[in-house]
Amino acid sequence: MAKKKEVTVEEKLRALYDLQLIDSRIDEIRNVRGELPLEVEDLEDEVAGLNKRLEKLSSDLERVDVDIKGKKILIEEANGLIKKYNEQQKNVRNNREFNAISKEIEFQELEIELAEKHIKEFYAQIEQKKEVIAATKDKMEQRQSHLEHKQGELNEILNETEKEEKALIKKSEDYKNNMEERLVKAYTRIRENVKNGLAVVAIERGASGGSFFTIPPQIQMEIAGRKKVITDEHSGRILVDQELAEEEKLKMQNMFAKM
Repeated sequence: MAKKKEVTVEEKLRALYDLQLIDSRIDEIRNVRGELPLEVEDLEDEVAGLNKRLEKLSSDLERVDVDIKGKKILIEEANGLIKKYNEQQKNVRNNREFNAISKEIEFQELEIELAEKHIKEFYAQIEQKKEVIAATKDKMEQRQSHLEHKQGELNEILNETEKEEKALIKKSEDYKNNMEERLVKAYTRIRENVKNGLAVVAIERGASGGSFFTIPPQIQMEIAGRKKVITDEHSGRILVDQELAEEEKLKMQNMFAKM
């Protein structure tokens, strides 16, 4: 049975730096999208909310229209009763009957007056609601237009980057699956806790990438020796020498170009 080849520290460092370059490229793609997905989602919610409001306002108008028709029917019925009572008054036998019918006529007249007042209020409500509907429609058209513009921007970016992003995510997972679990956990933990998600950085002008703290010459020599995984004592990032970083950047750029 063939003995499994042992992975050297240098190979581990190269794999870690490659993984960092892949994940950084994914970050770049997502940064290009920026807040667009959230903006689109917010606009979709706003347009849906305005649509719901328009539906409610239309429903309110229908209800008010029904109320007006009801009051008009009530007026017709009251006028019919008044006519009937006026005829009855012509045939009363005494003042008591006359006064009782007069009170009925007076009650119906008050009903008509109240109904007419309500109808006037209902028509005022209709006008007010129509104004709100017009303003809501205008706002919805503006937001819909803005949504379509933002959705177009997002779709354009997605069309340009979606395929590459999916390929990069798969490549990132492949790298992690082929690495020691403890290294993947360390890489992930560092990446989550440092600025810009940079967990693995190269030495630049005697300091770790993205840091102003100088790395002592002895430590720089150890990093260049690629015999063990060394982290920056200030940021916690994993450090690689610049030569290794340049070699891996060139290799990964060629890979990205083919995606």
